Amino acid sequence: MKLDILVLAAHPDDAELGCGGTIAKQVSLGNKVGVVDFTRGELGTRGTVQTRDQEAKDSAKILGLSARLNLNFRDGYFTNDEAHQLEIIRVIRKFQPEIVLANAIYDRHPDHGKGAGLAFDACFYAGLVKIESKDKGVAQQPWRPKFLYHYIQSQLLQPDFVVDVSDFWEAKMNAIRAFKTQFYDPTSNEPETFISNPSFMKMLESRGQEFGHGIGAKYGEGFTVRRVVGVDDLFALR
Repeated sequence: MKLDILVLAAHPDDAELGCGGTIAKQVSLGNKVGVVDFTRGELGTRGTVQTRDQEAKDSAKILGLSARLNLNFRDGYFTNDEAHQLEIIRVIRKFQPEIVLANAIYDRHPDHGKGAGLAFDACFYAGLVKIESKDKGVAQQPWRPKFLYHYIQSQLLQPDFVVDVSDFWEAKMNAIRAFKTQFYDPTSNEPETFISNPSFMKMLESRGQEFGHGIGAKYGEGFTVRRVVGVDDLFALR
């Protein structure tokens, strides 16, 4: 299956938190979008690997994903090395996305920055003819996505561009709430964490409103890039 957009995420729920609105919007426009989670979030304080697996499936249905895979990298201990890069290269060549969305280049959780670097390197190497990879025993062809954008996570970063997700904010929040064990639940007896505190959801709301305000929209999601973004039509910009 060829995807239009591939979202790479260090943990299940990273994609929803960082760009869930953008995913829902692009799906509504007819794009095929898939998510590849690097780890199963096994070091997370709340929930279990099994509950997070199910939550990821539930969220995928809400967002209308065409595919969702988990690479089973070690949570907290995956590295940006040849072995991990080759796993991402196989995924990129398998789905041949035009656009890749990846973790924040810098964030509170070390895995997010590592995930960003791993995605950046793998996207480049996936286009090199002399790097060989196979999918189910069949040799893959080189493929380099046209664009790589990094979504913004907990740490506030200055976005290079903002996507208007006003009409898809509720879909984003529903996808986030699918991860029931991870976020605020007054009935839960599990320890409180950084993201399960009620103030975290308030931050998401205010962040979306802040990014949206900058482009004259109710809600927005911000992205950063490592290259100059080209523009065809000045009148298409807000």
